[in-house]
Amino acid sequence: MLSWVGKRALRHVTPFPAQLVETFDPTKETVKKKREDIWTDWPEEYPKGGLLFYGDNKEVLAHLLANGFRGKVNLIYIDPPFDSGADYVRKVTLRGISGAAKIDGESYELGEQIQYTDIWANDNYLQFMFERFLLLRELLAEDGSIFVHCDHRKDHLLRCLLDEVFGAGEENFINEIIWQHQIMGGSHEKRFPKAHETILWYSKGNSRLRASDPNVRVPFSEYVLNSMKQDESGKSYYERRRMSRKATAQEAALKAHTRTYVDDPESGTVATDVWSDMLSYQELPNQRQGLDLYPTQKTVALLTRLIAAASSPGDVVLDCFIGSGPAAVVSQKLGRRWIGCDINKGAIQTTSKRLQTIISEQAKEQRKPKQRKLDGNETDETPGPAQLSLAVYRVNDYDLQIQHNEAVNLACQHISVERSRSDRFFDGTRDQGKKLVKIIPFDHPLSPLDLEEIKRELEVRRSEERDVIVVCLGKQTSSDAWLEDWNRLRKRGDVPNKIEIIELRTDPKYGRFFVHQPARVKVSIKRSRGKIKVVINDFISPSIIERLKQQAGVVSPQIDDWRAMVDSVMIDASYDGKVFNVALSDVPEKKKDLVKGEYDLEAPKLETTVAVKITDMLGEEVLVARKV
Repeated sequence: MLSWVGKRALRHVTPFPAQLVETFDPTKETVKKKREDIWTDWPEEYPKGGLLFYGDNKEVLAHLLANGFRGKVNLIYIDPPFDSGADYVRKVTLRGISGAAKIDGESYELGEQIQYTDIWANDNYLQFMFERFLLLRELLAEDGSIFVHCDHRKDHLLRCLLDEVFGAGEENFINEIIWQHQIMGGSHEKRFPKAHETILWYSKGNSRLRASDPNVRVPFSEYVLNSMKQDESGKSYYERRRMSRKATAQEAALKAHTRTYVDDPESGTVATDVWSDMLSYQELPNQRQGLDLYPTQKTVALLTRLIAAASSPGDVVLDCFIGSGPAAVVSQKLGRRWIGCDINKGAIQTTSKRLQTIISEQAKEQRKPKQRKLDGNETDETPGPAQLSLAVYRVNDYDLQIQHNEAVNLACQHISVERSRSDRFFDGTRDQGKKLVKIIPFDHPLSPLDLEEIKRELEVRRSEERDVIVVCLGKQTSSDAWLEDWNRLRKRGDVPNKIEIIELRTDPKYGRFFVHQPARVKVSIKRSRGKIKVVINDFISPSIIERLKQQAGVVSPQIDDWRAMVDSVMIDASYDGKVFNVALSDVPEKKKDLVKGEYDLEAPKLETTVAVKITDMLGEEVLVARKV
């Protein structure tokens, strides 16, 4: 057992309800009849299709346990934070050929957007992972597998946690897989540069490798292929030496060759636990869908081998750190059912868009007549999709108008804060490290409760004498009285920790920090000749304009085509005001492509509410609904 300060078992987690917010079902036939048998164990309250959950994965896992998924997940793949001490960002550009706006003849990019922060105090990281491993074990089937992706920073500690939660026996710890990829950097003067990551494979005790699946096999080496022979009956084999551990060199030399028979030399052999035949964070040109949408995305090739190795068609695959969704993408392509979740809204949006494209392509293929063999039977070499739909749920409410991480990053740039990578409470320092900075979450104004929390933290740090700058977006009037009492004792200068407030809306020096305004759209929704015609006439994202202004000063950016700011358009032709059912999805495949902006849908005979959801390049959504 691994011990740390504050280690505690997970005795209770509140299972919050899940709110259905979006569906995508292009065929209106969620389950094909020939695949109905795989859904007999599926909880009745959920549609028989892919499930995406937006929320803290601890709460999502608790929700799944409380709602019928205990012991029903066959394979878990997670790519959790590595404790890398970094903010992970994605590059954000406008759509179009250049992906930039023009200001006085110069191009300006949207820059980077923080997706998640991977900065932890050691004990917090261990407790975070420990709690999630405990929940994941309860969801895993008795013969299920869990794959944990990690690197040198925490692989030794995560293995200790997995030993404790899943067991350290041979039936529990299956493999340590080394994924060799391109050099990731590092000083050549001090150490060998990093070129691999680790995947830990554990089981409850009964998992097996599906060695016959072509996705887990690699070609024979040229040496083995050249040494292939055939026996009297025509079966292929190659020879290798076998010797006991106690054999001397002379005995080994005399040891007879052992024949290893091969059914089909072209099928290759089972991959070893060192994977050096696929690149990391790179894909072939025809496999790049979604690659630039999310930092640290793992490749489809990697997930294909993992999921094929330890699950069968129809099995349930879970990824509770879904990111850009490669595990769900591969599961959809390999005929597995899948569940994904993430606390980052951008991750859910990215995953949903990728899967909508894949499901639409699969639905078209399902409509095509199957080729028949000479004996008249249909060909069915690969399993069809387990589902042709997905549903997005929200567990608890993390849907802030602006991502807190990005807002904090913008605020720090605005008032020149040096971000801290090690302090678990304060966000950074200012004035060459002479003052501590605490940023109050922007979803509420500064209150005396926030100030009391700062007071308690300073009481613990008895040797801390620096003053504190508190940054907020609005404040309660009762905070002024609290601050006056606190600072009265510090006017003479012999008592430390004076507190100063920077209120980003009204401060005379820093008050121009942008206040979030929602995106706005002009859209026409009308009936015309038995169709519903939707025309988007204009769209503006104040968040995008503000980002560009920060690069250009006071000069306003010129964006010639509003579609450059739009990532996707989705339409629900019968919106009920609660769940958005995607009837039409316009998600351009390439960044240089633009949304169409004009759409025709079949019109129902009776009056209906048509809703149009537009997502900008920063991930902000705006929804317009009208009756027609």
